[in-house]
Amino acid sequence: MKAFYRVALAALCLSFLDLLPATAQAQYPNRPIHIVVGFTPGGGNDIIARVFGQKLSESLGQPVIIENKPGAGAMLATEYVARSAPDGYTLLVGASGAMTISPAVYEKMNYDTMRDFKPVSEMGSFPLILIVNAKSPFKSLADLVAYAKANPDKANYSSSSAAFQLATELFKQKTGVPMQMIPYKGANDSVTAVLSGEVTATIADAGPVIGQVNGGTVRALAVAAPTRAESLPDVPTMKEAGADVEAVLWSGIFVPAATPPDIVSKLEAEFIRIARLPDVVSRLKQLNIDSVGNSSEEFSRIITADLERWKAVARASNIKMAQ
Repeated sequence: MKAFYRVALAALCLSFLDLLPATAQAQYPNRPIHIVVGFTPGGGNDIIARVFGQKLSESLGQPVIIENKPGAGAMLATEYVARSAPDGYTLLVGASGAMTISPAVYEKMNYDTMRDFKPVSEMGSFPLILIVNAKSPFKSLADLVAYAKANPDKANYSSSSAAFQLATELFKQKTGVPMQMIPYKGANDSVTAVLSGEVTATIADAGPVIGQVNGGTVRALAVAAPTRAESLPDVPTMKEAGADVEAVLWSGIFVPAATPPDIVSKLEAEFIRIARLPDVVSRLKQLNIDSVGNSSEEFSRIITADLERWKAVARASNIKMAQ
């Protein structure tokens, strides 16, 4: 009889232990959530994190702490979250640079985007814009392409990161233009190089470009996006201008791959809801960022396509980098 009770008690304990994870998940969140950003405070990704973080805190009733861990093009922060506990309390603001561009150009990585992470939702997208000096003779994309083909020893472009370099290399592959890459430290420096006449053109995100376009110092020839930029309605897309090029950068929320599905679903619903709030859409628009808020499945498809695209571009242009 005692043996029977011991077996019954053991079974009861096991049943209780089986319920603990589900109970803990049902109570999620019951402590502060950390959102890790691989960039310094004040930049676009940091601002996105803080805008969404505040709304998330208000709805979930827990503090949301933004942790800035800059370094190695956001790869340090990405690796940190990949190694974090998969409990929904450590989230990553993953930019396309670290999640899909770096895997295309670095032979050795300390994380794998698809293996180590679960995409939650895309928060915002950054359309890329091809610009030239306003005093240049290039009035259209066709003008620039014709000049570059006729002057292969003179045509060049500035780039401050692998993301902008691959976007321009894609443009080169689609149009057949020979343009030499000139490296610069930041996007603002790349735009300044166009202003000073050091380079023929550059592709950059809207942040450092819109003010110069509106001020008449640079000319936007095309937007590398499926649709025209709301802030530049008169500027055609690359496809409209004759080049089948799409290169949209993005920032989204990721969690470690083993995070329980119900926690992922809860976060997914929250970030989709937040992305559609009018004040959030308006705040991001001020930064020339399009608020997105798609599903985990939709975001995963975008990431998979980008990984394939950028690896193909890097391979075709023989672009390799060492950490």
